[in-house]
Amino acid sequence: MSMINYASREINCKIVFYGPGLGGKTTNLEFVYGKVSPSTRGKLISLATETERTLFFDFLPVDLGTIRGFKTRFHLYTVPGQVYYNASRKLILKGVDGVVFVADSQTERAEANLESMQNLYDNMAAYGYDLTRMPFVIQYNKRDLPNAASVAELQAMLNPGWEVTDPSRMRPLADPFRPGEYLVSQLPTGEWVERVPYFEAVAVTGDGVFDTLKAVSKLVLKTLA
Repeated sequence: MSMINYASREINCKIVFYGPGLGGKTTNLEFVYGKVSPSTRGKLISLATETERTLFFDFLPVDLGTIRGFKTRFHLYTVPGQVYYNASRKLILKGVDGVVFVADSQTERAEANLESMQNLYDNMAAYGYDLTRMPFVIQYNKRDLPNAASVAELQAMLNPGWEVTDPSRMRPLADPFRPGEYLVSQLPTGEWVERVPYFEAVAVTGDGVFDTLKAVSKLVLKTLA
């Protein structure tokens, strides 16, 4: 989890971009890296596999404030999407503070999305992490493509919600990122469920990229505070 550097008065947080191969994880990080000030970012590290790259860099956002006098440095990682790189994916999740799941909106990628989401839950559970209790957001990427599934279909598949069992939390909770929508809501059958925030994106043009990053960053800061 987050590490404190008392010498530089920085809290170091790790955010991992997870998802199926070629879904847009690398594109997200490359866009962010290209937009943040060179004076606030570290070097972009790229590890190439046969079909895609694993990226890493850190940066110090200037617009998120401080926590008890400490600045927050975010370390952003992508994981290789192919299932046969699972050992690498699991290793990168170690010590994670926040997760962004980048889903490929194309209808033919539905199975790959589901497989990757299940793999994320499995790998987090192996470390004893409860994804339902962590800063976690979903990005539906490639919204500009003609074969993109509807957001309703993607939500039903990847963000159906988990049951709320704590009576004190069985009340509507508004989604702070989407006016008029709720993160905690009651189903017609009576059960209360909670979903994670989601964002639509076209990572190649940058649409939705910073909205996604700011959301997970704020959730990480909230847990630290």
